[in-house]
Amino acid sequence: MRITGLALLALGAFFSTTAAAAPPAQATPSVADACAAMKDFKLQGLKITATTRVGPAAPGTVSTGYGPPVAVGLPAYCKVEGVINERSGAQGKPFGIHFALALPDAWSGRFLLQGGGGLNGSVGLPLGAVAAGDRPALARGFAVVSHDSGHTGAVFDGSFMADQRASLDFAEASVRVVTEAAKAMTAGYYGKPIARSYMAGCSTGGRESMLAAERYPELFDGIVVGAPAMRTGNSNLALAWAAVQFNQAAPRDGKGLPIVDQIFSASDRKLYLDALLDQCDALDGLKDGVIANAGGCRFKPALLRCKGKKTDGCFSAAQVKAIETAFQPPRDASGRPLYSPYPYDTGNVFNGPGISGFLPTGKPGVFGPASRDLTMDVDARIEAIRADAGQRLTDTNLWTNLNSFTGHGGKILFYHGASDPWFSALDTLDYWHRAEAANGAIWADSSRFYMVPGMGHCGGGANTYDSFDLLGAVVDWVEKGKAPEAVTARRTLPTPGERPLCPWPSYPQFIGGDEKSAASFKCSKPA
Repeated sequence: MRITGLALLALGAFFSTTAAAAPPAQATPSVADACAAMKDFKLQGLKITATTRVGPAAPGTVSTGYGPPVAVGLPAYCKVEGVINERSGAQGKPFGIHFALALPDAWSGRFLLQGGGGLNGSVGLPLGAVAAGDRPALARGFAVVSHDSGHTGAVFDGSFMADQRASLDFAEASVRVVTEAAKAMTAGYYGKPIARSYMAGCSTGGRESMLAAERYPELFDGIVVGAPAMRTGNSNLALAWAAVQFNQAAPRDGKGLPIVDQIFSASDRKLYLDALLDQCDALDGLKDGVIANAGGCRFKPALLRCKGKKTDGCFSAAQVKAIETAFQPPRDASGRPLYSPYPYDTGNVFNGPGISGFLPTGKPGVFGPASRDLTMDVDARIEAIRADAGQRLTDTNLWTNLNSFTGHGGKILFYHGASDPWFSALDTLDYWHRAEAANGAIWADSSRFYMVPGMGHCGGGANTYDSFDLLGAVVDWVEKGKAPEAVTARRTLPTPGERPLCPWPSYPQFIGGDEKSAASFKCSKPA
């Protein structure tokens, strides 16, 4: 039988052999014995494949898999690994939802589901590091579970979608299935119920976090949503549209194709960044290379148009047009925008590990070589997206009625890097505003949105304060009724420093003092 919301067995059944053998006067079993005994946990559709005692670990010795090593020590914990609903699927391939559950010795009573990334396909280390600053959930005593969403494969390998159940598990079902099974294991291991449940994720994990609030509103008390990959068909359409606009400004080769690496020279890219900073940097009261007042920035590329021949100090008319149109969304035949605009931000020209700036360089990107298309049929593309059932299942952009989630006191924080080149931060902000309109006055007591200046997709970027603890903020809101306002954000490069990350629409305004100290700023709203 499959694990569903109605198929969970009574919690008292999972340790039947161990409990029956224990005499009344037996001493409390050691944590090692308790961890080993998890092999006997009984739940329909669940197979435990390994139980391992791990740690404790010293600071800086454990990698998150996508960032620097964890800066704080990790507690000793029991790692339970297994698979849920194992089966043979399409083309005889094996499927099932593989997971890893970390059960710390010193449990806080809290539970966290860790979101995935890309198309998932692997089980990440269950740390709960997303938007947790330098102190992941496991280090705070959370029980943390991670999973592969129902298939095994490379991060962008979509072959699993040939299997119906695997597609459904990836799209949404795995979030509920893993959560309910892991909650049962957690309560069983500690012998008492979970006090509070949380979820946090970025990119695909952000989409999963959104769908948890939208489709399974009773599962979690607090949720953190980062840069959600919530309508990838539309975002990919917008990126393809932008590439066409840029390509139209490019010189041509002998076959009439655009020479992509000559659209913007190195001096052009510096000109863009310098002009953007000149127009928008000081809006927060400090010229420091960070556009903190994103809501007040009204960058005008037209001011850079050459009055005569193209030189290094100005843009050609074609370049200006390309910039102005590429950052705007494509529109269908009726004039309706098919995505959101992209923000003008410092990371538009950043080319760091794993991501590239929005302005093209001609270099191969994460998804392959740069496009050389000069035209595109926008209406045909959007019709194909609308007809794709998989796109509809993974689209969390439409559902805004969250009154069941907010009705039981649920809190949800959103964050998105202004320099994210894949998913526009303004698209997430658009959803947040529509949810605000749909949910009324309770939204102000249920949600916040944070725009992160300079940050790329889920982290990194040029001159950005991308380390912040929104997990702690949502916990304090849920458990102490302390609504989050400014959250301290930190960086290490190019120089160490900190400043407030302010809830939208406010921004950190410099009020004087040491610009490396968060105390030198206050959250202010744009005029």
